[in-house]
Amino acid sequence: METLGELRERRAYECRLTFDRALDSLDEAEAFLRDRGLLTRTPDSALPSLYEACHEEAYKPGSGGFGGWPRTKWPWFGELAERGSTVVAVHRGKNLLVSNEVAALLDPICRSEIERMRAEDPDWRRLLDHLASAGPSNLEDLLVELGLKPKELKLLRSPLERCGAIVARSLEVTAGEQIHPEPGSGLDHRGAFRELLLAGVRSAVVAPEAELNRWFSWRWYWEDALVDELVRAGRLRRLHGHVTPAD
Repeated sequence: METLGELRERRAYECRLTFDRALDSLDEAEAFLRDRGLLTRTPDSALPSLYEACHEEAYKPGSGGFGGWPRTKWPWFGELAERGSTVVAVHRGKNLLVSNEVAALLDPICRSEIERMRAEDPDWRRLLDHLASAGPSNLEDLLVELGLKPKELKLLRSPLERCGAIVARSLEVTAGEQIHPEPGSGLDHRGAFRELLLAGVRSAVVAPEAELNRWFSWRWYWEDALVDELVRAGRLRRLHGHVTPAD
């Protein structure tokens, strides 16, 4: 059984945290996403980061925001989406690249969030029902078809994207259920949330237990005893304030 130090060494290798493991091509980046299952854009947690794995000088060293992105490899995040990977804003509002396998876990959660948010607000319901009927829609078309101003549409989109009820694709948005036209995992939304959390831990190799409840937007699915239950079930292992997959 690996020690915490050994797990950290394996994490450094598998999450490409050292310069000798830097991503050299878009094909390598795509393979990295398939291997890890989910990637943040920039490092902000134990979840692996695409830009961190590039190990490239920043576009504007010392500056914040976009200037801190890799000088030449920054388009890779969007280019992986163009190759068919899914980008969702369910990492507490930040974009997350996910593989097809992880997208299937997101599917029942997104479907549940559509129904929850339809019931909570008539304006959300109007936008969601329109997308369900029209399919993927250009932002300019939505402004005309729904009679909204750009700021009004942005205010409607933001909480829906954050919860996965809608998914943005460049200048288009679609209902969250349309990223997987057929239910993908056979789980209900709470079962899918647990499997998604486990997928995140597998992706990270080892992660501080205290940050798990901050990975995803759906804080209302979190249960204080969740990690205890996953440990008892033999799905997670605890060690020195961290968790790692037990299998």
